[in-house]
Parts: sequence; C-alpha cells; structure tokens
Amino acid sequence: MNPLPPSFSDQTLRQLRRAWRKYGILWLGAVLVGLIAVLYAWLMDVGFGMFRSMQQSHFWLPLFITPAIGALCVWATRRYFPGSEGSGIPQVIATLEEETSKRGQSLLSLKILAGKIGISFVGILGGFTIGREGPTVQVGAALMFNLRRLYPRASAALERRLILAGAAAGLSAAFNTPLAGIVFAIEELTRSFEHRASGVVITVIIFAGAVALGLNGNYTYFGTIQIDSALTDMLALAVLVTGILTGVAGGIFGWLLLNTKRWIPARVQHLRNTRPIAFGALCGLLVALIGVIAGGATFGSGYVEAKGVLEGQQHLSVFYPFLKMASMVSSYLPGIPGGIFAPSLSIGAGFGNLLHQVFGHTSLPMLIALAMVGYLAAVTQSPITAFVIVMEMINGHALVISLMATALIASRVSRFFAPPLYDALSERYRAAAGAALTNLEKAEVKKLENEPEK
Repeated sequence: MNPLPPSFSDQTLRQLRRAWRKYGILWLGAVLVGLIAVLYAWLMDVGFGMFRSMQQSHFWLPLFITPAIGALCVWATRRYFPGSEGSGIPQVIATLEEETSKRGQSLLSLKILAGKIGISFVGILGGFTIGREGPTVQVGAALMFNLRRLYPRASAALERRLILAGAAAGLSAAFNTPLAGIVFAIEELTRSFEHRASGVVITVIIFAGAVALGLNGNYTYFGTIQIDSALTDMLALAVLVTGILTGVAGGIFGWLLLNTKRWIPARVQHLRNTRPIAFGALCGLLVALIGVIAGGATFGSGYVEAKGVLEGQQHLSVFYPFLKMASMVSSYLPGIPGGIFAPSLSIGAGFGNLLHQVFGHTSLPMLIALAMVGYLAAVTQSPITAFVIVMEMINGHALVISLMATALIASRVSRFFAPPLYDALSERYRAAAGAALTNLEKAEVKKLENEPEK
C-alpha cells in the first residue's frame, strides 16, 4: 500500500529526474574522469618503469624494441583506432567548432578512448617521448560526450558543453591543477566562453579534481621550489632572455611539425606516405639512437628528469633540451598517441639548466620554472594556460609576474615561426572531414550518372 498520494509521488519522481539530468549526470561523469585520469597516470608510470628497468640493464635493447613498438603502434592506430593519434587536443578542438555530433562519433567514441589509453601505454613501453596529459584531455572529452545518451534530448550545444567540461577536467586531474583546467577551457579549447557552459565546466573540474585528490593526496606536480633568494637584480634580464630563447625553440618545434614537407627528405616523405608502418619503425630507431647517445635521459615523458633537476638531485647535459626536442619530434611524426605537455616541460627544464651557465648567480630552480613556462607557452601559444599550469605545479606564487611575462614574451616570439599548433592541427581534421564529404558526394553523383534511365 502506497501511503503517499499519487500526485505527490509523481511530483517527487519528476524532481528527481530533473535533478539527475541537471546535476547527477555531470557528477557521475566528473567522478569517472577523475578515476580514469588517475588510473591512466598509474598505467603510464608502470609502463615507463618497465622500460626503464630493461633499458638500464641492457642499454642496447631499445635499438630493437623501440622500432618494433613504433611499427606496432602505427599499425594499431591506423588499422583499428584512427582518430586517436597525437595528443588528442586538436581532435577536441575540431569537434567543438562545428558538426559536433558527427565528429564526436568518430573522434570521441569509447573505442577511441580505449585506443588512446592502450596504444599510448604500448608507446611508453617503447620509451617514446610522449606524455599523458594531452591524451587525458581527449579521454575526458570522450567520456563526457558519450554521457549525452543519458539525456532525453541531446542538442549540439549540450554536447559541446559536455566535451568542454570533460576535456578541462581531464587536464585538471592529470596535473592536479584545477585553475589551469578552467583557463585551458577558456583560452585553448574555445575562444568564446559561454556563460551557460561556465557552471558545467567548473562543476566537473571540481568533482574530477576531488576524486584525483582523494586517490593521490594533495600534491604539487613538481613539488615546491624555494625562491627566497631568487629575486635578484638580474631577474628582468633573465625573464627577457628566457622568453626569447624558449620562444624561438618552441616556434621551431611547431614549424617542424607543421611543415614536414619542407624539411623531411623526399625519400623519407615518400616512405611516410606509402609505408607508414615502416616509417614508424624508422622514427622508433631514431628515438632509440638519441636515447642511447643521451644515456637514457631522453626516453619517456621527461617528468623524472625535470623534477630531478628542479630539486637539485640530477644533472642534465647542456645538450639535453636539443636531444629531447629531436626525440619528441621523432615520437610525434608517426602519429603515435601521446601528448606534448610533459615533454615540453622537460625540454623547458633543460633550457633553464642551460641558461644557468649564463646567469650563474641566479637561482637554478627559478630559471627552470621560467624556461618551463616559456617553452610550454611557445609550443601551445596559450600563455595564460602555460603560466597557470606551471604556477600550480611548482607552487610558485611568488613568481607570478615573472612567469606571466616569460609566457607572454615566448608566445609572441613563437608566432614569428608558426601559427598556434593545436589550431593548425585541428584544421587538418576539419579539412579531412570536408574531403571525405566531397568524395562521398562525388560517389553519389557518379552512381546516379551510371544508373540507367527508367
């Protein structure tokens, strides 16, 4: 026997359904993004730990393993998971800009989510210079996009808000930088921040971050740097020089990725176009050779090296940033799923260590922090995001103005060499989608022309 009046029960059920659609689905998605981000980070750490153990025992093994894994990753990506290649951020941008439903189904499917995690794990087993932060952005966006099925009517606007929230939450959970996640959504993923989307993004970031904190504890990505004596009279000059140097280096990196036909030899370019699996093996061999020359320092994302030199527990060669950059380009060209955030921070740390040869009386951790934010800002050309990420990762609030100035200078210098990297790469996905549509239309026209008249 139901003690409640029928009208009261119906009204309560309607309110519960409304609350579930308005809050419950978002909270569920946020919790899942946080869980997957933490598990993905653990998986990548385990994978690189296995590679590092093998590489330290037999320094020559990467010369055989890395090319084989490079070929395997390219084959699996092209055969089973097209759309999972690279960092994943260009795919998210392309999905947000237009034809959200159609592109989301191909670039943000659950299949792509699984492929992104699985193939990047295999890539890190081979020692490729890839990070997990960019992939976590695509994974978070894919997860939230697929939750649209829980809504009775999923509009394109709702899908964009879910994608935006999931991508920002993925970055936040990956770095434990909630403020950076919000800024990243505003500056990089969309140039106009809808008022209706703001609450969704912030809510999902908070819940995903809470899950990550609950599992990992409250931590800063690179620890806390000591800068009590760092603010010397040379600080302004150090900011200027660091901004210019990292801006040039980051701009050259962007130019190399966007203009491959202008610097890769014709034969190698032909190999890349006609035999991509063999090209993946060749890139793997190059990554292995660079790693052997660098004594193993260039393998992996570079987090260990950056944290070690920042804490004064590891010494890096002055050639490290250049070798790491070469390894990063070689890892990105074949299209292996993996991000560029962590490797960029590692390269920046290497440039900071290099600049300490010039500014010997200036704090090394401070120079490293400036160079990290400068190089990341130059590569992404999103200076505010880079500044906030590094500030939160090193707890460097005392360097706010210096970090911001370095990021702005580096980003501006980088633009002389190449356009914003993620925007340029996302344009290729839009062009590919347009070409596919044109080919389909041509096929339909040809089919109609060949049909006999009735």
